[in-house]
Amino acid sequence: MSAVRQELATPHINLRSQAPPSIVSLFKIGIGPSSSHTMGPMTAAAEFAESLQPVRDKIRRFSATVFGSLAWTGKGHGTDRAIALGFEGCRPENLDPANAEKKFQEILSGKKLQILDGHLIDFDFFRDIRFDFDTVMDRHPNAMSFAAFDDTNSCIAHETWFSIGGGFVEKRGAGKSEAPQIPQNVPLPYSTSEELLAIGLRHQLRISEIVLRNEGHSRPRDSTLGQIDRLSAAMFDCIERGLSTNGQLPGTLRVQRRAKYLFDKVQNSAKRDNMSPLDAMGYVSAFAIAVNEENAAGGRVVTAPTNGAAGVFPAVLRFYRDFWTGASRTGIHDFFLAATAIGGLIKANASISGAEVGCQGEVGSAAAMAAAGLTAAAGGTNEQVEQAAEIALEHHLGMTCDPVAGLVQIPCIERNAFGAVKAINAAKLSLLGDGIHRVSLDQVIETMRQTGADMQSKYRETSRGGLAVNVPEC
Repeated sequence: MSAVRQELATPHINLRSQAPPSIVSLFKIGIGPSSSHTMGPMTAAAEFAESLQPVRDKIRRFSATVFGSLAWTGKGHGTDRAIALGFEGCRPENLDPANAEKKFQEILSGKKLQILDGHLIDFDFFRDIRFDFDTVMDRHPNAMSFAAFDDTNSCIAHETWFSIGGGFVEKRGAGKSEAPQIPQNVPLPYSTSEELLAIGLRHQLRISEIVLRNEGHSRPRDSTLGQIDRLSAAMFDCIERGLSTNGQLPGTLRVQRRAKYLFDKVQNSAKRDNMSPLDAMGYVSAFAIAVNEENAAGGRVVTAPTNGAAGVFPAVLRFYRDFWTGASRTGIHDFFLAATAIGGLIKANASISGAEVGCQGEVGSAAAMAAAGLTAAAGGTNEQVEQAAEIALEHHLGMTCDPVAGLVQIPCIERNAFGAVKAINAAKLSLLGDGIHRVSLDQVIETMRQTGADMQSKYRETSRGGLAVNVPEC
């Protein structure tokens, strides 16, 4: 398969033609190190394999080719491993990270795949997964193709898939593959933050209540709130694992984990000084780094909205839980619901994919969601929630995605800590004001989209620019 190489023309998708993303699709429990380069390819490969059930007995071999950003940073992100596991039916949400390596080694040594309830086929990992560094597809730079062959080596199935950020995937010619989707006719549809604020004013509803009503079109209210409880528990568990683990992260950089060390230092300082004002931010940084070290190690994390930016939201959420006077379970629900509205607007009208718009779409979006969530949980008005998101996103504009060695470690881990601190400051600034501001969230989202489109491709998750070429690998 060949295609003419060309620069990305970022599509402008508008929410007017679709329902706002649901909590259960925007926040996904999965595995590291990347939602777009690990979780997405695994999901796409699993769906390709499952679609071939009617011709299962004819299949003798699978192959895959990854393109663009998936090729340039695929090794560091484990894209090839994720595809192999996906072919065997593994899904990010139910794959135990502790068993992933064992399953992969069995595929590698046996040169076989066990697909569709036990059907064995040939699969040479180094022969059957190829990296095409020269082809960039129009729809999205994270592209991959899968093929199945019969005993005469004739191709009996071929599909092209795109991993569009945050674990979301699309199959060419078939639209989105997001499970579960929510219906188009939600009771309170909106396509911009201006419309969202107008709905709140017209119906006298908070943003969190608007989102909850839309979620209620798909499932009972208690089910949505229960899902938020599960997501928050998974985030807090991830922080705890990161804060209790030492050692070296996988990969050529030989980065040492430091969340536990930082956390212990902050705790000791707080005990001596009776909690100085800076200690709270020290805790927040440790929380964010803990999550992203878990992500870099291939552990279980929650996309918020992506894996590369998975530490921002949980760090701010725990800051609310541990340090905010009056924090409550209801506040945590409001936190997630308001963040869902903001993340949905960014995803639909710009992008949450680092390969598409740079790290402004990942850490920037995460900071906007966390800032909005904290403001809502603190009882802020709708206008203050929107302003908090605007401030946080505005001050991430232009941020490139330049992972050193193609690993989600440098500068990604520290960027989450700074994104969390920025989110808290954005929330504080909005809560100190009256919600009236000159620049709207819609204007900043559109600016981010335009900035991503103008950004040279080498600064969009390719490891061909920025720190990735100026920092020598250890």
